[in-house]
Amino acid sequence: MDALTDARAYPALYRISALVGRTEDPHEALKAILAVIAETFEAGSGSIALVDPDSGRLVIEVQVGLPADYAEVNLRPGQGITGWVAFHGKPLLVKDVATDTRYVRVRPSVQAEMAVPMVGAGGQIIGVINVDSDKVGSFNEVDLALLILLTDEATAGIQRIWQLRHLHGKARQLESLVSIGQALVTKLEPRDLFESVTRDARQIMQARACALYLLDPERRTVRVAALAGDNPAAWPADEMPLDSCLAAVVIRTRRPVEHSHIQAPEFADLIDLPRDVVLQSVLAVPMLESKDVIGVLAVFTDRVHRFNNDEKRLTAALASLAAVALQNSRLYTRVFRSEESLRKNEQLTTLGLLAAEIAHEIRNPLTVIKLLYGYLNLDFPEGDPRRTDVRLIGEKLDQLEAIVTRVLGFAKGSSSLHSRWNLAEIVDDTLLLVRLKLAQGKIQVHASPPERPLLIDGHKGQIQQVLLNLIINATQAMPDGGAITVALGTEERNGAPFATIDITDSGTGIPEHLQARVFDSFLSGRPDGTGLGLAIAKRILLSHYGDIQLVATGPQGTTMRIVLPIARS
Repeated sequence: MDALTDARAYPALYRISALVGRTEDPHEALKAILAVIAETFEAGSGSIALVDPDSGRLVIEVQVGLPADYAEVNLRPGQGITGWVAFHGKPLLVKDVATDTRYVRVRPSVQAEMAVPMVGAGGQIIGVINVDSDKVGSFNEVDLALLILLTDEATAGIQRIWQLRHLHGKARQLESLVSIGQALVTKLEPRDLFESVTRDARQIMQARACALYLLDPERRTVRVAALAGDNPAAWPADEMPLDSCLAAVVIRTRRPVEHSHIQAPEFADLIDLPRDVVLQSVLAVPMLESKDVIGVLAVFTDRVHRFNNDEKRLTAALASLAAVALQNSRLYTRVFRSEESLRKNEQLTTLGLLAAEIAHEIRNPLTVIKLLYGYLNLDFPEGDPRRTDVRLIGEKLDQLEAIVTRVLGFAKGSSSLHSRWNLAEIVDDTLLLVRLKLAQGKIQVHASPPERPLLIDGHKGQIQQVLLNLIINATQAMPDGGAITVALGTEERNGAPFATIDITDSGTGIPEHLQARVFDSFLSGRPDGTGLGLAIAKRILLSHYGDIQLVATGPQGTTMRIVLPIARS
């Protein structure tokens, strides 16, 4: 008789399939499945045991009709009828347990038993379903075939629940990682950043503790930069020599390192591990910046645990987020310093331009004075004090001319720094420099590359100074966030090809009374502005045989255009 022809088959299969569709809790699903199977075979007791991936033992997940303490029994592979079925991967029918030496008596009245392996994907044994009867010979081959059929349906169903739960867990982890990443971007102080990372890593990994170690490559030491745990005193507070630390293995190999029992004697000499007997297992992953290890993120559990690949990947992702956030924090600090340096450079540039203008104005009357002085042909006899005065006047006039010449020569600047550059690369480098400031200001950037490479001859640093000035001005016009569009193109002027860079913001625009004079020195619409940025930008571009102009401005935003001659091939 075939199992499917058994009158019990379809109702039981339907009930198991329906149960699987009604719950996402594996334990509840297994409990309901076992109840259906026990009822189908009128079994006096039964259980579903799952293989523990860490220990390899069979752990009773659900049971019916067995003593309460039987759920605590863990069977080794091959132990008892259930262990034998798990070890060999074959179903077993025992019509009289008294005649089978493999049987381990748990309930005294058990006389017959059936056990079937739960075979998962790839032929892996994930557990065993068994049922018992209080009558000798109450189970036969048809019953065993039906139990195999029901076990297969139950295995497929429970694996679907596990997969669904796994996917939901992955989705939650992904949401958590996105939230953590967004939160880390806003952390500008390294200490706040490290504390946030360890706190979030402990929560998302459901760990007992988490620590972040920072590496000092020059001193070859590590220190605990942040800690999330219940016993902070267990961690060392000082710098630790790298050679005496578990972190050294992670840093040297640049790979995750795990140990399931850090309370073992061989770990006693590792000074970076906490002196807390509650903590049992550790997973430590490197924090990589480019190809360099800058630190180690370690999670600790309060039970002996082997970390699976998903846990390793998740911890590695958290460590990568921490490394990126730390790099962003450092870059953001550099942006602020660069902005401050730019302001100082603007002032110095303005002073240099003023000095050059003054020197130029002085040079003309000074030349006249020297000529007139020479025409006077003053000559006094030896011993006459006026002879000394005439000599001193001539020397001072020469000295003044030399000073004016030096000032004018310095103001011209060095032309040796001019080189050929790809304009798109200059724009990309500039946007990279200010990307953290833009992200902090909730400003989106859209850059449109040119149809073909645009090469210019010029001073890269000065062109970047112009771009930075315009972008910073745009951000100040959008205090509540907005968008900046950078578009590269070409145009012709007097038959010659020119490259253009249009920088458009979504700010409030330039006041009408300032529009005609935006490039004048010391003109500013902000109380804290110097009024030098656009004037200096204008001078820089004119020195490159280019120009800058206000294309459009209004309540919807402002467009500034940079024009530079395209280099001749």
